[in-house]
Amino acid sequence: MSGEIDRRWLLNALGRGVASAALPSAASAASRATLASGRPHPFSFDALRSLARRRAAERYAPPRPPSSVLEQIDYQAWGQIRFDPDLALFRNGPLPVTFFHLGRYFPLPVRMFAVENGVAREVIYDQTAFRMPHDSPARKLPRGAGFAGFRVQEPRDGALDWRTNDWVAFLGASYFRAIGELHQYGLSARAIAIDTAVFNHPEEFPRFTEIFIERPAAGAHTITACALLEGPSITGACRFVMTRGAGVIMDVDQTLFLRRPVARFGLAPLTSMYWFSETVKPTAIDWRPEVHDSDGLAMWTGDGERIWRPLNDPPQVAVSAFSDENPKGFGLMQRDRNFDHYLDGVFYERRPSLWVEPKGAWGKGSVQLVEIPTSDEINDNIVVAWVPDQPPAPGTELDLSYRLYWLANEPHPGPLARCVATRMGRGGQPGQPRPPGVRKFVVEFLGGPLTTLPFGVMPGMALQTSRGRFTDYKFVEPAPDGVAGHWRAHFDLADVEGSEPVELRLQLTVGGRPATETWAYQYHPF
Repeated sequence: MSGEIDRRWLLNALGRGVASAALPSAASAASRATLASGRPHPFSFDALRSLARRRAAERYAPPRPPSSVLEQIDYQAWGQIRFDPDLALFRNGPLPVTFFHLGRYFPLPVRMFAVENGVAREVIYDQTAFRMPHDSPARKLPRGAGFAGFRVQEPRDGALDWRTNDWVAFLGASYFRAIGELHQYGLSARAIAIDTAVFNHPEEFPRFTEIFIERPAAGAHTITACALLEGPSITGACRFVMTRGAGVIMDVDQTLFLRRPVARFGLAPLTSMYWFSETVKPTAIDWRPEVHDSDGLAMWTGDGERIWRPLNDPPQVAVSAFSDENPKGFGLMQRDRNFDHYLDGVFYERRPSLWVEPKGAWGKGSVQLVEIPTSDEINDNIVVAWVPDQPPAPGTELDLSYRLYWLANEPHPGPLARCVATRMGRGGQPGQPRPPGVRKFVVEFLGGPLTTLPFGVMPGMALQTSRGRFTDYKFVEPAPDGVAGHWRAHFDLADVEGSEPVELRLQLTVGGRPATETWAYQYHPF
């Protein structure tokens, strides 16, 4: 999502509700009749594909400039507008749907349709469907102005009101979010990433222009939404089958149509925020120990290797590519679940992890990680996506299917110990003169074969670096907290000249076999 909007405020608004009982309800019997009053027409995902295919052959028509009224609906005004829960779509079912209002930061309308038994009716915007102050600028908008997005809710204690829990929200361009097992919003996904971090070339943000929401079956925990995707370089038809369980699982099917060449074609993209953690924190930059929605990128490669890449707030935009063929999965994780490591009332320790599981063979390509410098938590500065080796040519039709897991941890944990912390400091030994220009790393692992090591057996350490050298000061020890299977690897890196990043890899072994996932870190000398 664009850094123009304060993401911290937005996540609070999504997760806790932004309105209160002070907002009057203007709903009437007449307004209730207008919720889904468009003319009926047949709908199917195949028909949506055909529409996307036709649109791809046409000249792209940019959206019309939004109404000047929307500029007046700023943070405060938008936060005081709430859809009337008495008018929720599928109000009497298990998964009611409500809608987001347009505003300064979400100015482009999305046409919404309710689908039942293969028949779609447009949901028509009417300001009387929203609770808002009497002097809200939104009262100047005409009927039919459109919506910014939608959310799927779940009743609290059997009732639907402004405090009702969200568990899925689609809002802005092609972005969408879901809560995980710990009931917090955090990172987001989107339908496609076009030319992210391409030098001297602006990123493109295709958007959902029409969304079709199917009535869930009675007693179901699954709801389906289909969306038409449109942008200067691409059109597409997207289907999301979303299931609420311990967390949220989404099955995503896409058919994408290329209008023109794309430099970086990012599939199944994830977007998050990382400012600082225990690894690196500038002196006195903030009172909190850590601030991040995600602390690392986890990968399960096509040949079975498990890789953990801790995130950075780099000095300049950094793009890392992890080549692979038919990956088993990748995702942005929030592994640190200790409140004392954040001390923040927005509950960073509860933010969901998001895992992408490809369906079918995705061929050759790379998991690409884009890290953008940030000076605060208000910006999403991390992007991860699968980028095919051969970008599709104009006229290409691409089918893609994958599953998204919004959980606390990876859905398919491996048998190896996983990395739980990456720390840096001055090189050398405590209490001794510190050698200049030497950086110390302490990497912590937990679980797996490290839990059952016989007494007296020490893990081995396999180290690699792209430049510089490792000193003789390196060793492995059990962490002094007494937790079984918690070990630390210490090593010093020397002779690193210049400011170019250094690629480091580390794995602990037992009996010559891997005992941990591969720690793959990009060190920015400072």
